[in-house]
Amino acid sequence: MQPNQSAGALRAAKLLIWVIPLLWIVNSVIARRANGVITPHVLAWGRWALAGAILAWVTRAELWQHRQALRTHTRRYLLLGACGMWICGAAVYFAGQTTTMMNISLIYAASPVMIAVGSVLWLREPFSKRQALGVVLALVGVVHVVVQGQWLLLTQVVFVPGDLWIAAAATAWAAYSMLQKHWGNPMSASAQLAVICAGGVVVLTPFAAWELLQGGPPLGAQALALVVMAALLPGVLAYWIYGWTQSVLGPGPVAMTMYLGPLYAAVVAWLLLGEPLELHHLIGGVLILSGVGLVVAGKRVGD
Repeated sequence: MQPNQSAGALRAAKLLIWVIPLLWIVNSVIARRANGVITPHVLAWGRWALAGAILAWVTRAELWQHRQALRTHTRRYLLLGACGMWICGAAVYFAGQTTTMMNISLIYAASPVMIAVGSVLWLREPFSKRQALGVVLALVGVVHVVVQGQWLLLTQVVFVPGDLWIAAAATAWAAYSMLQKHWGNPMSASAQLAVICAGGVVVLTPFAAWELLQGGPPLGAQALALVVMAALLPGVLAYWIYGWTQSVLGPGPVAMTMYLGPLYAAVVAWLLLGEPLELHHLIGGVLILSGVGLVVAGKRVGD
């Protein structure tokens, strides 16, 4: 890249990361609507099969050009697909059956911290004291929103088996983010995601088949609509932006977008559902936005 192109990519990446949480909120809505309509693994399989097919068609020439490298690194894409599409895709749906939204939010908040620490210790990425302060501020802001400003509620948290699913999902997402950066790839973000989708579909297939054999809900128009929506918005678009911005900014800064989820959800609920914005939303929002801003602003051209 030329210097001016790098600067342009950096500016674009810093803007696009604010879009990722909005797209992931759609997946939360889909997860709630899917209960009794389509089972978790079947939904995840359909989502990534459709997303992968779209991306593979768009990037077919590039994939053919790199076919030898793809065969060589098949295990990498199976592992990335298992982490990003299987564990992160189905675990949250299963966790929601036995645990609370508070537990899900609190445990998932550990993922950006794991990515930030792993990026420094394993990937040797630069991470300033100002960025470390940003991570802490954002984490405090998320907890403040989740407990609705009543920090004593943390003493009442009870952990249940579903929390293990969330812990697995948070760990898998951290692994997915760092492995992509560690391994690198000469292909475009779209081609890379197409191959990872293929790996995810391979891993998901036996689990989806098992759910179908168990006699889940009949697949109809509503199930198909959920699959299409999940494939396009929190699928192709969100993962593509995540992968591309990560290649520009690194795993640590991009992982901070996960902290924006609770804040965005509160704003969306206020705008669309008429749910009130409380003081704890505003305080948490200031902390989260300040923290994310500190981390992202610390990334410069050439880092």
